[in-house]
Amino acid sequence: MAIWDEILGEEDKKRFLKSNMGGTRGFGKAPALLIVDMTYGFTDSKFRLGHSESGYPAVEATSRLLERSRRKMIPIFFTIPFSESHPSGIGLWKGGERKTDEENTIVTQLKPRDNEVVLQKRRPSAFFGTSLVDMLIFHGIDSLIITGLTTSGCVRASVVDAFSYNYKVIVPEECVGDRSQISHKTSLMDIHMKYGDVIKMDDIMEWMDQNLL
Repeated sequence: MAIWDEILGEEDKKRFLKSNMGGTRGFGKAPALLIVDMTYGFTDSKFRLGHSESGYPAVEATSRLLERSRRKMIPIFFTIPFSESHPSGIGLWKGGERKTDEENTIVTQLKPRDNEVVLQKRRPSAFFGTSLVDMLIFHGIDSLIITGLTTSGCVRASVVDAFSYNYKVIVPEECVGDRSQISHKTSLMDIHMKYGDVIKMDDIMEWMDQNLL
């Protein structure tokens, strides 16, 4: 049973079946791991945009996937929000305001290593205004495993852009989270129906063990 099944009515299920949406495209041959905005500002409830109940479980799951990815020596990329005081930099975010340094710090459990890329971004997608694409090209990447916060915001935007660049996209269900559960479930459904594969993290790690040196 998919995480979004409980929010779908029978008519919705019939329409998805009729349109041949869903299914899986599978893994590529050269994956990279992209960890989107797993900072304290989105993870911890003491901050305005944080939600500990969904944030920290996603961090814990991602830490396991990160450890396996490091062992398999696949390229790893992180993103963090870029905060500045100028209105044009902050942009048109609803409720937008400058975040503190702590809010923009990646949680300790996922601390990047010196050989791992940390990209600063001003907008939802990890691709917009960053050097992510040319770095992926450098490594010959054909697929992205995307984790992070939040599912309905920066994760979904990054998934759509990755799809638009013709990367295969894998989203580990346990490695993403959102302050709204309805947004989380509908976003995962939307991703799986159109843009990528939403699958269990253990299945991803099993694939890594079987297919990556």
